Amino acid sequence: MKSYIPTKNSINNNSKLSSSSETGNNVLSNFDFSEIDSKDPSLSDGHKLLYNREVPFELRLEDKDGPQEVASFESLGCKVLYKGKENNIEQIRIELSCENDLFFHFTSDLDEEAFKLMQENQKLTVNFSEFSNLLKRLFNNCINEPQSYIAVFIMQKEGTGRLDFIQNIEYKFVELLSVDFVNSPDDTVRKQIGYRYNALRTKMEMMQERIIAINNIIKIKNPSLLHQINKAPSKFNMKNKSTYSSSFIK
Repeated sequence: MKSYIPTKNSINNNSKLSSSSETGNNVLSNFDFSEIDSKDPSLSDGHKLLYNREVPFELRLEDKDGPQEVASFESLGCKVLYKGKENNIEQIRIELSCENDLFFHFTSDLDEEAFKLMQENQKLTVNFSEFSNLLKRLFNNCINEPQSYIAVFIMQKEGTGRLDFIQNIEYKFVELLSVDFVNSPDDTVRKQIGYRYNALRTKMEMMQERIIAINNIIKIKNPSLLHQINKAPSKFNMKNKSTYSSSFIK
């Protein structure tokens, strides 16, 4: 594993991404999307979801003949899944996806044998049964403490990738863990794109229905308040004339 060399904007960009992803999660927290989530293709082959959050990442491109290049700073969807029982895990899968690039989808599968090889090479002190909790902790650290923890995903041209978790200790960067990934098969990518499109459309419809319901309640309970809402200038309306805002005017 090559030593991590930070860029000028590495920590600042990760901090901004962490804040924006948390805001988006809070907006949707009052909706029950469990039925939609159950149709996720990631669960179709017996895997169970253990972790699913947007995490700030530094994306890099690596050429075997040259140095790493920083591609961008993105919030990636990170899933940790498992096969078996939660107290007796047989396999761990990590999936990375990107809302800004629907064809970006990488997967890492680890069973106990593959983990032992990783444990040996990286001198890890955790065992396989603790590995899923370590991943959750590291991802959460990158969200909650972006000044101290950085997730770096390095993509190779042959379709493989590597996730490095880096800790910033004052003036020293410590590499905590490295996980190898492969580009997901085309069929998996197509299923994920279809699922994400349908899930987003359904969620938008649910939110629109909620707004219409609130609009009808306000119309009955407090018509003057509805009138004030319609008259009040909205930053959202100025930037984007959405069907949601127009639903208030009836």
